[in-house]
Parts: sequence; structure tokens; C-alpha cells
Amino acid sequence: MDFLTLDLQQARIKQILFKSQLRSVLYGVREADEALFSPQSSALGQWLSTEVKPRYAGRPELREAERLLQQLLNTGRELATQYRRGQIEEARQGLTRIDQVGEQLVGVLQLLGVPPTPLAA
Repeated sequence: MDFLTLDLQQARIKQILFKSQLRSVLYGVREADEALFSPQSSALGQWLSTEVKPRYAGRPELREAERLLQQLLNTGRELATQYRRGQIEEARQGLTRIDQVGEQLVGVLQLLGVPPTPLAA
């Protein structure tokens, strides 16, 4: 198994972990804590920062991946807020947005495995 494949599997696993933790919040199993929505504290954010960023610094895809991670976490925070306000079904339906942003994030990470195209002379 090559390094990129392993990296993408790690991204998917950490994305599933985030969604599972968020689902636990939206189904009343656990309380939402701010660490769940922090790029520095979340497993996916830590992985992106320690594993991906050092290898792919300067690539525009990395900036897009960081933006999508923030969007994923912000969406999760919004859903948790909806749940706390009693909008339980709306919050749970919002998990599809988490799936969509998560797939976009994995797609961008896949692009990082493609060498940059040289500029035509």
C-alpha cells in the first residue's frame, strides 16, 4: 500500500470518527464540547496539521483542505447548536451536509497525490 492510499484511509477514518462523535451529540449520547469543533483538537485537524501540511506546504490544495476542514467543523458546531435549541430533527438531517463536505475534503486530499502540472514554456 502506497503512502497516499494510507493517508486517504486515515482521512476517511478520522472523518468517520468526527461524524460518529457528532452523531452521539445529536442523539443525546454525549455533550458537545468545543474540542470537537476545534481544528487543533479534532483528530482530523491534528492529522492534517502534523501529517499533511509538512509534506504539501505551499500547495493550493492544502489551503482548500484546511478551508473544508473548517467548514466541516463549523457545520458540526451549527448542528450541535440546533440540537441544543430543540431543533432535533433539523440537526440530524444536517448530517448529510457533513457527508458532502467530508467527501469534498477527501477529494481535495486526493488531488494532493497528483504532482503539480509543469507550466508550459
